Amino acid sequence: MSPLLSVRELRVSYHGPAAPVRALDGVDLTVGGGQTVAVVGESGAGKSTLALGLLGLLPPAARTLGGEIRLGGRELLALDDRELRAVRGREIAFIPQDPGTALNPVVPVGVQVAEALRIHRLADRAAARSAAADLLDTAGLPAGRATNYPHELSGGMRQRVLIAIALAGRPKVIVADEPTSALDVVVQARLLDHLAELTAESGTSVVLITHDLGIAAERAEHIVVMYRGRSVESGPAESLLARPRHSHTRLLVESAPSLNSARLTAATPPVAVPRQPLLTVSGLAKTFAGPGWRGRHRRTAVAGVDFTVDRGETLALVGESGAGKSTVARLLVRLEEPTAGGMRFDGAEVAELRGAALRRFRRRVQLIFQDPFACLNPRFTVAELLDEPLRAFKLGDRAARWDRVREVAGQVALSPALLGRRPGELSGGQCQRVAIARAIAVQPDLLVCDEPASSLDTSVQAQLLRLLVRLQAELGLSYVFITHDLAVVRQIADRVAVLRNGRIVESGPVDEVFVTPADPYTRELLSAVPRKRRTTTGVHDRTEFERERERR
Repeated sequence: MSPLLSVRELRVSYHGPAAPVRALDGVDLTVGGGQTVAVVGESGAGKSTLALGLLGLLPPAARTLGGEIRLGGRELLALDDRELRAVRGREIAFIPQDPGTALNPVVPVGVQVAEALRIHRLADRAAARSAAADLLDTAGLPAGRATNYPHELSGGMRQRVLIAIALAGRPKVIVADEPTSALDVVVQARLLDHLAELTAESGTSVVLITHDLGIAAERAEHIVVMYRGRSVESGPAESLLARPRHSHTRLLVESAPSLNSARLTAATPPVAVPRQPLLTVSGLAKTFAGPGWRGRHRRTAVAGVDFTVDRGETLALVGESGAGKSTVARLLVRLEEPTAGGMRFDGAEVAELRGAALRRFRRRVQLIFQDPFACLNPRFTVAELLDEPLRAFKLGDRAARWDRVREVAGQVALSPALLGRRPGELSGGQCQRVAIARAIAVQPDLLVCDEPASSLDTSVQAQLLRLLVRLQAELGLSYVFITHDLAVVRQIADRVAVLRNGRIVESGPVDEVFVTPADPYTRELLSAVPRKRRTTTGVHDRTEFERERERR
């Protein structure tokens, strides 16, 4: 039986002012009807280029040098633009990685979903509006959100809109480029369950591009490992992850975190810091005005949150997308003003800080954003980016600042050769290191980390987590670590607080909350974590964790 989708020896290069860069250098991929094939690999391996190439969406600078892409026996590389437009959405659909750039910012999301139905003449205007609401609900977004604009939704909610658009045409193949990287485990499981239902009911195939080996192991029958533009290993998911042959596959498997992972520790003893509260949050609340000039139908994002963070401690905030985690992060650094409640930092009431005292607070509390590309000035070199906060806070003369730039670059393992590059010339992991270096350059006491590792592959994520642990030990930093990945919480946090609908429903030491969760929602989060994260020995690495929960 011939495969539904087949790729043979695909080669793609990017051409610019410098020498051409070979992004794909001989990729092979075979997808059968109703099959899910996962493509995994580190940042820069060529996964996203492969995804764009499958749909004929490569940028102008890309050149297809050779190979073939056949869908249902038809050669896609031989189709012109008009013929490809008829294929996209109906026969092969795409779920892009970044919802922030994929959605039209001035059109309500419901209209954008309905547009996909109308383009392919699957519904008239009235029917498309109703069907769009149903598709959004299927993707996990309440139908009432259909009138919202993209900027009024969280990152996870925007990702659900993209998934609804891809599902609209009931395609034969869905190419999903990191479709759940911004989602919590509950919604992640729900969406992947829906894709699995489509596969079973209609024979839809899925090419799942992901950096999460847990998802690949649980959801895919077959896995393809990419490295430096080549497919270096492929095979059935269970046997490939149990007995990886290629060295890069082994690295990915060994780097993958799990709920059974041990707490990471630094190689050197941590600096001595007094175990006393650095930050105390009491009754913190934030309400946003609704749409319209009168601001009716106000929306409560944070509804009375209480927690403390000790010096040298890491507190993890977890919860589903839209639970209020990012709003809490912005409140902690005073990018938003609270509607009610307060915060005390090092004994001082934050809301009362003015002038020089407020500037000292802003220096001592730094925020690491979720998307490093969006928070770094694309025109600045790395050296200028690291120097900028030092100049802003008037810390040292030019020579002293340059010394500090080189020092913090070394602390985050950035090569001196990268100081002259701009963000567009760096990988995602390197950009995140620049963002961390900017934050620690001014010698803060508290870092608020908003999903700093969610978009990184497992090997780069492991490097980043080890870096944060080492910096905490060396500098005595405190962290508020916001994430939807419970396996990462296991590795980096001392305590965890579970946030739902703007409220903390459970908090405590990580071991206690994970092993004996008291709240039903916490149990739901834990049960939704992918269950087949395998180790190189082939052992289901969540089994010990589950047995410990049963014993207690």
